[in-house]
Amino acid sequence: MTADGSRFDRLDRHPTTGPRNSLQYWTDAKPVWRVALNYLAVWLIRLSPSLRLKNWLLARLGVDCGAGVSWGLEATPDVFWPERITLGEDVIIGYDATLLCHEFLQEEYRLGDVRIGDRAMIGAGAIVLPGVEIGEDAQVAANSLVTDDVPAGETVAGVPATPMERAD
Repeated sequence: MTADGSRFDRLDRHPTTGPRNSLQYWTDAKPVWRVALNYLAVWLIRLSPSLRLKNWLLARLGVDCGAGVSWGLEATPDVFWPERITLGEDVIIGYDATLLCHEFLQEEYRLGDVRIGDRAMIGAGAIVLPGVEIGEDAQVAANSLVTDDVPAGETVAGVPATPMERAD
């Protein structure tokens, strides 16, 4: 997994033309029926204890889900654009973590792929923003906000998430 530029360079920007914020126009961006079906699948993913069912539902949503993915209870994939998520093999997504592929802002909305490398771990309650790439064997500490790419093997923590220093 290689990062080309910052996450901002990888975001697709979609200006909205109305007088209100971009979330007011979400139905112009995605069909209501699709978001409703996604929401139902995400609800089941969040509540089911079965990893097999979670991975099957994630794949039905369009998530590129590697073998051995472990998706924690209450963890949430993006409801609008789950098809923009790629999970490598043996990834762990912790309890109540959120992977976002969209940002609704005042005058535009932005979309970005979220890519998580093999054996990476996302801690409980962590939030990964659109366009972020997390490398193989990387670790994101619980309750962190991931605003930038995480290199392979790196451990990050905090809001915003920054590299942890190793005590050797």
